[in-house]
Amino acid sequence: MTLKNQWIYNIAMILLSFQLLPFIGNGSLKRFLPASILIVIFEAINVAFGKKRKWWIFYNKPNSYISGEFPFNIGPFFLASIWILKKTYGNFKKFLILNAIIDAFFATIYITILEKLKVVRLSRINNFQFFLYFFYKAFSYMDSNT
Repeated sequence: MTLKNQWIYNIAMILLSFQLLPFIGNGSLKRFLPASILIVIFEAINVAFGKKRKWWIFYNKPNSYISGEFPFNIGPFFLASIWILKKTYGNFKKFLILNAIIDAFFATIYITILEKLKVVRLSRINNFQFFLYFFYKAFSYMDSNT
């Protein structure tokens, strides 16, 4: 994928994610926004850890956080965290199951699509390890969801 197309893809991914924001509702947004912001910050720290170990590689240069992982963090991950917290509030078992389903989708199907589009590829980890990279964080959000 060319750099121009990747920027278009990144912007479209962010804009499409935020199209779902009005359906969340103001009350839920106010309730879960702080936890979702914390999740995005925590994910940014985890990205630095994974990027340093070269667990994934973005095809286009510059291989920076802004052009690579940032659109995923402020787009689908941010909105998905609000939706997950809203839909599973007070039910930790449901929270874990929904997280496992979404994380498995991202770590297998979506990452395969991104690899075929030449956006990103896994380098030093496989799809199951990438799933675990996402899923272990569900346990650290336990206090904000119980």
